[in-house]
Amino acid sequence: NCDDALVSPLPSAALTSSSELFSTHSPSFAKLNRRDGAGGWSPLESNEQQWLQVDLGDRVEVVAVATQGRYGSSDWVTSYALMASDTGRNWKQYRQDDAVWVFTGNSNADSVVHHKLLHSMKARFLRFIPLKWNAGGRIGLRVEVFGCSYKSDIADFDGRSSLLYRFNQKLMSTFKDVVSLKFKSMQGDGVLFHGEGQRGDYITLELQKGKLSLHLNLGDSNLHFSNSHTSVTLGSLLDDQHWHSVLIERFNKQVNFTVDKHTQHFRTKGDSDHLDIDYELSFGGIPVPGKPGTFQRKNFHGCIENLYYNGVNIIDLAKRR
Repeated sequence: NCDDALVSPLPSAALTSSSELFSTHSPSFAKLNRRDGAGGWSPLESNEQQWLQVDLGDRVEVVAVATQGRYGSSDWVTSYALMASDTGRNWKQYRQDDAVWVFTGNSNADSVVHHKLLHSMKARFLRFIPLKWNAGGRIGLRVEVFGCSYKSDIADFDGRSSLLYRFNQKLMSTFKDVVSLKFKSMQGDGVLFHGEGQRGDYITLELQKGKLSLHLNLGDSNLHFSNSHTSVTLGSLLDDQHWHSVLIERFNKQVNFTVDKHTQHFRTKGDSDHLDIDYELSFGGIPVPGKPGTFQRKNFHGCIENLYYNGVNIIDLAKRR
């Protein structure tokens, strides 16, 4: 039942804007069906540089939005865009079919136009961006947002920590591996996860200068040869403090490596079809044995969410332990 009204219970200070026509037209009056003040928000100038922002107080899942014009006036928005942010600084536009989505707005001041989102948005901050408005009036807006609190498994890494997943046996030998996670960071370098074995097998996923690199080696002990491992790099500017999705699917030597919606298909090098990992996988860094807080390479600084390895929810497992 993720359809709670999220704006109406908020304090007035949670609504801000690019500008306001008068104090009676401030964003604090921009809640749906409210009639106080001048009956809604209107900016000082009516142009496409204006926005109405809602601080939802915490990260939520948004499934629908609704708008009205300014009560009893000729001021309403006929089309608008939506932007979302976790920080209030870095913004992403709501997209459908790989294009920025334009929402149909209002045709009068008081009718409510409701839109259910094809893809829910997970964010703390939302911005309504008026694109067009009534030719005989100004920008005028009242809004509501529908959704629910967002429950997810998130681990925060401070650049000095890591999360270890230890196997039940000394050696884990797999022909198939599936790793999925979401991450965000403002640091361009850092190890997201790593595992290695005594025969030379290893798997490492790391940020390098804002790009994501996957390094794999299957059963090749001749590590001094330059062609003895496989490295594939995807994405760019991934240190933008936005959430990015990662999916790694390996079956024998065939690998699908997906970052957001971009997939690289490749075949690994090495002597074997299986990956042999000793003892554990580490997430957030590669700890030096016997030296807590010491890492072989630059460790990760940011957040990892919904982290799964071969169906195991790693973060939830760590919390329960």
